[in-house]
Amino acid sequence: MKKFRKVLDGLTTSSPVNPSGSPACGSAAGTPSTAPTPRELEIQETLMSEHFQICKTVRHGVPYQPTALAFDPVQKILAIGSRSGGVRLLGRPGVDCHCQHESGAAVLQLQFLINEGALVTACADDTLHLWNLRQRRPAILHSLKFNRERITFCHLPFQSKWLYVGTERGNTHIVNIESFILSGYVIMWNKAIELSTKTHPGPVVHLSDSPKDEGKLLIGFESGTIVMWDLRAKRADFRIYYDEAIHSASWHHEGRQFMCSHSDGSLSMWNLRNTAKPFQVTFPHGKTQRDGRKESCKPILKVEYKTSRNSSEAFVVFSGGLSYDKAGRRPTLTIMHGKAITVLEMDYPIVDFLVLCETPYLNEVQEPYAVVVLLEKDFVVVDLTQSSFPIFENPYPMDIHESPVTCTAYFADCPPDIIPVLYSIGAKHKKTGYSLKEWPVSGGTWTVGSQTYPEIIITGHADGSIKFWDATAITLQMLYKLKTSKVFEKPKGGDVGRNAELAEEDPYAVQMISWCPQSRIFCVVGISAHVILYRFSKHDANTTITSLEVRLQCEIEDVISPSDTENTPCFSDPSGHSPQPQPPSPRSNTPDSMRDSIPCLKVKDHMIRMPPGYQAELVVQLLGVDGDPPQQITSLDLNSAYGLLALGNCNGLAVVDYLQKTILLCMSTLELYGSADPFQRLTRSPRKNRQSTSDFCMRGLSNFHSDSKKRIRTSYQSLTELSDNQVSLDLERSKSPTSESRENSFSRSRSSSVSSIDRETKEAVTTLQFAESYVRKSDTLPTPCLWVGTSLGLVLIIPMSIPTDEQERLEDPVTVAPTGTVLMLKGSILQIGFLDCGGVLINSPYEVWRDQHAPDDPDRPRKRKLVNFSPSSSQEASGDGHLAVVCSERQAKVFFMPSQACLYVHNITESSFVLRADVVSVYNSVCLACFCANGHIMTLSLPSLRPLLDVSYLPLTDMRIARTFCFTNGGQALYLCSPTEIQRITYSQEMCDNLQEMLGELFTPIETPEAQNRGFLKGFFGGNAQTFDREELFGEAAAGKASRSLAQHIPGQGGMEGMKAAAGGVVGELARARIALDERGQRLGELEERTALMMTSAETFSKHAHELMLKCKDKKWYQF
Repeated sequence: MKKFRKVLDGLTTSSPVNPSGSPACGSAAGTPSTAPTPRELEIQETLMSEHFQICKTVRHGVPYQPTALAFDPVQKILAIGSRSGGVRLLGRPGVDCHCQHESGAAVLQLQFLINEGALVTACADDTLHLWNLRQRRPAILHSLKFNRERITFCHLPFQSKWLYVGTERGNTHIVNIESFILSGYVIMWNKAIELSTKTHPGPVVHLSDSPKDEGKLLIGFESGTIVMWDLRAKRADFRIYYDEAIHSASWHHEGRQFMCSHSDGSLSMWNLRNTAKPFQVTFPHGKTQRDGRKESCKPILKVEYKTSRNSSEAFVVFSGGLSYDKAGRRPTLTIMHGKAITVLEMDYPIVDFLVLCETPYLNEVQEPYAVVVLLEKDFVVVDLTQSSFPIFENPYPMDIHESPVTCTAYFADCPPDIIPVLYSIGAKHKKTGYSLKEWPVSGGTWTVGSQTYPEIIITGHADGSIKFWDATAITLQMLYKLKTSKVFEKPKGGDVGRNAELAEEDPYAVQMISWCPQSRIFCVVGISAHVILYRFSKHDANTTITSLEVRLQCEIEDVISPSDTENTPCFSDPSGHSPQPQPPSPRSNTPDSMRDSIPCLKVKDHMIRMPPGYQAELVVQLLGVDGDPPQQITSLDLNSAYGLLALGNCNGLAVVDYLQKTILLCMSTLELYGSADPFQRLTRSPRKNRQSTSDFCMRGLSNFHSDSKKRIRTSYQSLTELSDNQVSLDLERSKSPTSESRENSFSRSRSSSVSSIDRETKEAVTTLQFAESYVRKSDTLPTPCLWVGTSLGLVLIIPMSIPTDEQERLEDPVTVAPTGTVLMLKGSILQIGFLDCGGVLINSPYEVWRDQHAPDDPDRPRKRKLVNFSPSSSQEASGDGHLAVVCSERQAKVFFMPSQACLYVHNITESSFVLRADVVSVYNSVCLACFCANGHIMTLSLPSLRPLLDVSYLPLTDMRIARTFCFTNGGQALYLCSPTEIQRITYSQEMCDNLQEMLGELFTPIETPEAQNRGFLKGFFGGNAQTFDREELFGEAAAGKASRSLAQHIPGQGGMEGMKAAAGGVVGELARARIALDERGQRLGELEERTALMMTSAETFSKHAHELMLKCKDKKWYQF
């Protein structure tokens, strides 16, 4: 605990000066302050550096660019690999884990060690990894790097510790899973094929052991060659040379026949009794043409052949195989059951699929019950037990990217009643027709932790939709979806000009979100320079939407840079400067004016029936200026207690009274200063030297997928183009009033247009904050104010006079009068927050929610109930003032109000700039959290701005992260790590320590299902599959050692310590001991059965021998 004291007596006209020489603060009047100042400011700061640590918590959404799929049929855990080297492990809701290969190489294949709590991954860098899943955060135990051959296919038989690895050269290697060392046993391609074969068979594309005999390995080569390799005899049983390339193969459970899928869209069935030719070849989707030939079809990339006990007909499931002439058809999954063929169309291309079966044993009737289909941007499960093949309702949030995410907001510790209300409204609009059975991926265990509180994530999308998500306790569940496009008329096909240009893009794309959870008022900023205000109601209503049009225009004559004048800008007395609200300028009859009068989108002007939920009440649209499109909105704030909405862009500021549906203020940024402008800029005529500013204020972000051609134009701060493969961060900002030049882009992507942008004279409104504060140094009581931060690093404080009586508030006008009070920082203003003199965060006042469309109750009149957090609300703090925390791109300052004295200054960064800053509550205290463009995450203690955390955590690889990164209370943050995934992190040490309890268990002790009874005869005569000893063949004693240069063993970071940690705990030890005893008892039982069989056999032999003796005892020797 550290105590800070700052003597404030005698602080009058002099202001602290920061190291760069520019004034740290100042008042427009420059007169001595008469406000009462405490002799001593005592704030005990409790936050220390050991309270902070960066850690990833959970990732939501479908894995981006998935590549592989695997399923553990006993543990019922699903694994998904991705092109970026990620592995996603999914179980029951709440069991969701993300692992990442450090190399970042794409995952080619996944293989579970069934019911062992381990997973093998094969990556594109020809490395095998063994993951330990017996801990909440899986770790790599072993790695094996192939040096001379490329891995193409892997196969791990059930209950085997030997992994078969096929390579691009056609060889098959064998890896010991326990030691992760290569066996000396190798199946070379030239031995697998006949010596007379002149061509190379190609890479290995399939490996599987025969269900009838585990000592036989089926090897499929890409060229169409199939070899049944006898592992004991080390020779081929048979070879098949087919003239079509093979993509996959699947066995019948009896092991007498198998099916292959081919590149010509055909399926071939082979019987082991006669391998000279297939006994059946079918083209499921190929029709016979007039000349008798089958039409050409696309390749069948994968096929699975499964038998069912209840039906004599087998299930054949495959992907692809459609005819080429059906252009434009969506990707399909085909299910053949007997003569019935069902084609399921998918929304995205199929990456992989798996048929889920009741048994893990390949030599038993499979009993398929579901198909897991992994798509490029989705993940679905089909129910095979019903003839209509419905899909299961997915409990995971796999539709985050249904429309590209354009912005995010994160709210922790929300009112407890808001989540049930949103869920009840959203549940009415859920889709139907799902399977009634339970979700089949039900592995693992998860319990809600003790330290949970309501959390909500809001995502805005390119199609104008808004999604509310329940993010409580590291889960994510869809609550409610809102479509903002329903507010507007649909654009007609014949529209031309600006409207048509916007229609080609995404005219409803969401740029910004402002939400007051207490009053349930919701504001959305759209890309077409519009703001929609919503109120929440549990009842439907028939209403009309009020539309207001605002024209913000700013044209300036010249800028006197600080280098051309004195070092200190001059501030004039604002006592006589109180301009009246400016109405929009009158329109002329010129063509440009006619175009200016038409907003980008047309609001519905008729009565609309609105369902329960969020209902649009007001739309504010910006109009174009001089024929140019309207500039994008760069800042927004609403206050439900005041009933006001403020918005700004690179031209100016507008304040709207949404209770009276009127525009209170519409002024350019320059007009807000009046005579207090520190740079003495002059207005000019609207027509003189007109220059379009859309070049830098209307720059766009590309639509957040590299394969999409749509482009979304974004605001002054959203900036430039986003690509998955290219870093482009060209920050379009005007020159700072300080002597230092601003960094406007990354060093490797600096645009040639930055220098011209720097010279632009536009000053954008970048931050808005309503608060109870002081305007002048002479103020003794706080009043409602609007704090305005600009891109030039200036902060203006605008007072407002708001009637307190409810009826007067609805009838009397609200007065807004800029005074010219100016505070200064280096860089564009990003965040403004307020603390009382005790260092406690002051929340904005709000109105308690009331349902305006609820039936009238005469006993309970519906009145506005306001909650105010003004520093003067308590008698102890009355007149003591408060602290204002202002953060810009470069530095943070803490001001004492009303004296406007700068108490603390901290230069956050010199080489980079801050992208996101928030004043957040953590550990019952307050800090300033910052995310910089160089990937650093920082926290600063308040009010002293003492650095607590500075970690280079997240390399900024694209603008998606910059746009979507946001902090919230409780030490949490999130960002969009890919176009389809949300990554949540924590910067709280306490949450990092408790994360193990919050995460789900991937592995649970489960007994392995018993194999089916094979019957007396099979047990007596034995089966080769049961007596095959792989250790005897592949062990070092028999096969020798593999060449050291072939593969390199790399111990994993998890190592044996990770395994021991995973196996720790009394419960785990007892469970494993119980399972070991059960398995030992099972083995003893099997031994007892075999002993009984041997005794029966011995008794039978004794009986036959006795009968033979009786028959032959009276015979003479010559009678035999």
